[in-house]
Amino acid sequence: MIENLDEKLNYCLNCKVKPCSLKGCPLNNNIPSFIQALKKEDYLSAYKILSETTVLPGVCGRICPHEKQCQGSCVRGIKGEPVSIGDLEAYVFDKTHEKGYSLKECYENKEIKDKNVAVIGGGPAGLTCAAFLAREGVQVTIYEKYDYLGGLLMFGIPEFRLQKKIVGSTVKDILDLGIKVEYNKELGKNLELKDLENKYDAIFLGIGANCSSKMGIDGEDLKGVYGGNELLEYNLHPDYKEKKVIVVGGGNVAMDCARTIKKMGAKEVTIVYRRAEEQMPAEKKEIMEAKKEGIKFEFQNNIVKIIGNDCVKKAELIKTKLVQKENEDRLVPVNIENSNYEIDVDYIVMALGSKPQEYVKKFDLELNKWGNIQIDEEYRTSNKKIFAGGDLAGVKGTVAFAAMSGREAAKSIIKNL
Repeated sequence: MIENLDEKLNYCLNCKVKPCSLKGCPLNNNIPSFIQALKKEDYLSAYKILSETTVLPGVCGRICPHEKQCQGSCVRGIKGEPVSIGDLEAYVFDKTHEKGYSLKECYENKEIKDKNVAVIGGGPAGLTCAAFLAREGVQVTIYEKYDYLGGLLMFGIPEFRLQKKIVGSTVKDILDLGIKVEYNKELGKNLELKDLENKYDAIFLGIGANCSSKMGIDGEDLKGVYGGNELLEYNLHPDYKEKKVIVVGGGNVAMDCARTIKKMGAKEVTIVYRRAEEQMPAEKKEIMEAKKEGIKFEFQNNIVKIIGNDCVKKAELIKTKLVQKENEDRLVPVNIENSNYEIDVDYIVMALGSKPQEYVKKFDLELNKWGNIQIDEEYRTSNKKIFAGGDLAGVKGTVAFAAMSGREAAKSIIKNL
């Protein structure tokens, strides 16, 4: 239950221009309209309004960086606090499910088309693509490498930020649209792209980019150094009790790693970020929670070397200054000469972003300079039968951006079937 619900609902101005929707929300959810329906306690109508653009309201309402997206564009925020859009979106999902409604009730029954599409990957992009295809009568099969769906929603976001039961309800809603699933199927192992091309009218690739990026510094391959994505996905956590841990990075993955490690009993957890606090891409509320939990921050510091024999013993850091460079939108961190210093550490987590797995190079699809699959404005790859979205296609950002790419790819697939 939301505190002061009526107050939060009435706080919305019901703007006609809708900057929160058109400028702030990657999915362009009709925010004022769903809030107006919620004010009338018409929960199903509110859910239907959201379902026109998203199938992940219970998720995005909880984990989106609202202050940088919808709430960051809210007119109310110009002179005061913005409308609590995220809380209200999550409330719609919770209330409709409490009353027994589901996503299926939001869509008209469409005639089943004689068209079959394979969706590879059951994360935010894949699930959204599958749902928007299924609602139009397209027959969809999801191929998932694990024995569960949800992708990073299940393994990449800690329970304290996103409860697994919310993801479970979301997945059930989507599958109830008539979508089939083949579990434990992974490209390059027991699933081949060429075979799927012969079987399906179109393919959507949404397998993510879960390989942690590296800095290329000395000692990065020592025992005790972990990639943030792998740490969360494969649950590689060692015993942190009475240990000192450094997490390098400033995004939500870094924050999730640091907070998880602290909750698992680490003596000291320090986040090292090369820019200033106000430039951190992580959500403000996550930064505040991390500070409350005793996590330390070293802003405008960078790691330049990891020291040890077989295992990590120390980290060499260097202080940075922020300078404005030509053709750069934001200040760039530059190392300050002779400001190096060493600190004792037991484990280091590199949460510096991600890149696609190496086997993506074997797909015979054009890649961009960062190793992501190249797509056009319709999310189509160099193979006209194959579409892609999410991190795999370089759609960087939040879950909402990944979901948006899945939705728009579905529209393109339908148009081209």
